[in-house]
Amino acid sequence: MSIEKILAISGKPGLYELKLQTRTGFLAESLTDGKKVSVGLRSNVSLLSEISVYTYDGETRLSEVFVNIAKKENDGPALSHKEDNKALIDYFRAVLPEFDEDRVYVSDIKKILNWYNMLQAKGFVSSAEESVVAEETAAPTEE
Repeated sequence: MSIEKILAISGKPGLYELKLQTRTGFLAESLTDGKKVSVGLRSNVSLLSEISVYTYDGETRLSEVFVNIAKKENDGPALSHKEDNKALIDYFRAVLPEFDEDRVYVSDIKKILNWYNMLQAKGFVSSAEESVVAEETAAPTEE
């Protein structure tokens, strides 16, 4: 499965799957309890597929980070986002060694691990998606 239609809605806990677009916004379904919510156009909404993590070389797509976690955990759950800060930083460094420690905060790491565990439980991420991520990030070649 893909995270293309997965949303984070500001002010609402958890993640949501985009179900339907309407004239005034869209309809989304919570991944935690399955409840449908109507979201207006003025709401602050982020598509997970558009989020990146700062690295020393630039940015890495969140989908690539999820694939790295899935590979590390053999498609199982990641470290809990409730662990102490040092454990979270060490774990994230193992997953994404080049992350920019000055611009990626512990709160960001907690959010990423929490999101990964939610998505993994629902079957939205796996290490098999590596080829899809590689194709998305490959630069076009000139002939």
